[in-house]
Amino acid sequence: MLDLNLPTINLELGERLVTKDYHRDYRERDALIQHGSAWKLERRQYFEEQNDPSRDALTHGDWEEVLRLFAADRDLVLAGALRDKERGFTFHRVRIVEQPITPYVQWELYWLRQHDELGGSRVRIVTVDQVADVEKMRQLPELLILDSQVLYNVVYSDSGVPMGSIRFTDQQHVQSWEQYIRSLFEIGEDIAPYFAREIAPLPAPVP
Repeated sequence: MLDLNLPTINLELGERLVTKDYHRDYRERDALIQHGSAWKLERRQYFEEQNDPSRDALTHGDWEEVLRLFAADRDLVLAGALRDKERGFTFHRVRIVEQPITPYVQWELYWLRQHDELGGSRVRIVTVDQVADVEKMRQLPELLILDSQVLYNVVYSDSGVPMGSIRFTDQQHVQSWEQYIRSLFEIGEDIAPYFAREIAPLPAPVP
């Protein structure tokens, strides 16, 4: 388990962004990063991904189509990874996983494994047991930090529908949470061996 004090989030210091404003703000800031990084923490075991053909295929129970679409995306993922390498940018992801594996997480880990394999991001898995102590009071939030400058507390409905984010630029918030996500990353397992052991043997998920 991770023996660290969990940072807090002071909502009074944040600015609420609806989904379109959050996406625009993220794209504009991301485009300016040179020789920097991003840190993402994912905790929920289910999201309602929108405008994603492979997610739609999962919803319809067509796992073969999911895998076909992932394979078709390899060139796009590789091209994006090469662009990031040219600008010296690294995207780090910490994915917290519960057992039993939900169909959503099984689908997402195939996607994340491909991105990690092709250099689109560095992904590590942390089990829910490893964060059990810090989650005694509340579940960890969904967070994204860009270039150590801005923290997005990503907001979802109870059913997992994206609802924008709360943006923080207060450096105490940004730095404390980045350090916490880095600590999770350090204790996490690289996705490749985790995927081979826990995900690859699973049957096709039933939505």
